[in-house]
Amino acid sequence: MILVIDIGNTNIVLGIYRNRELLHHFRLSTVNHSTPDEYGIMFRNMFQMSGIPVSDIEGVIISSVVPPMVHVIEEMCQKYIHHSPLIVGPGIKTGLNLRYENPREVGADRIANAVAAVEKYQGPLVVIDFGTATTFDCIDPKGAYLGGLIVPGIGIATEALYQRASKLPRIELEKPKKVIGRNTVHAMQAGIIFGYAGQVDGIVERIRGEMQVPSLKVVATGGLADLIASETKVIQEVNPLLTLDGLRIIYDRNR
Repeated sequence: MILVIDIGNTNIVLGIYRNRELLHHFRLSTVNHSTPDEYGIMFRNMFQMSGIPVSDIEGVIISSVVPPMVHVIEEMCQKYIHHSPLIVGPGIKTGLNLRYENPREVGADRIANAVAAVEKYQGPLVVIDFGTATTFDCIDPKGAYLGGLIVPGIGIATEALYQRASKLPRIELEKPKKVIGRNTVHAMQAGIIFGYAGQVDGIVERIRGEMQVPSLKVVATGGLADLIASETKVIQEVNPLLTLDGLRIIYDRNR
């Protein structure tokens, strides 16, 4: 079995695979000041609850968009999982043709998403990851990574309304029944949910025109994908664990 770990700005998502099968997956809050020992105890407890002996873990791979956390989780893996992890970064074999101007600038999570998407869906396609930031990654018909877009995430936009507009409340991200809100909370929810859905549709249409392809597979992933996907016209599939699958594939290519 292998352990895959995706460190995001908001959450750390981990999965345990036996060959190609995802046996378990977990989600933790990303806490920059937590120590390797604190994370080690959390990881060991989750393994124990799932009935997985740590000794069954044969290897670990990490992707991270939070540089200070890499050392913390790496040290935790060495001390509690008894493996030095593979880190997704420069020099690692991904099998992905990166046509970015500076490939080192592409986030490790975006690389993992693209690797999994190419293997599962082939090109041309767009992968939309609804995380702390919302990212759009574009794959051409030959499976090459072209680049994409980065926009503020849904959570960031919602929190900004609360923090910067003194009379607006902090709200839960729920889909309202109607576009026209009859109270402040519903008006904010409609603006966020339907506004982001419209943004996705508009951006994908522009991508389709720029890539000049008649058909384009659009796949959504990330913690908030389900909330937005059903309100869009272009998202065809939601795969919330795409990043974990990508990490598993990259690990196999570097085994």
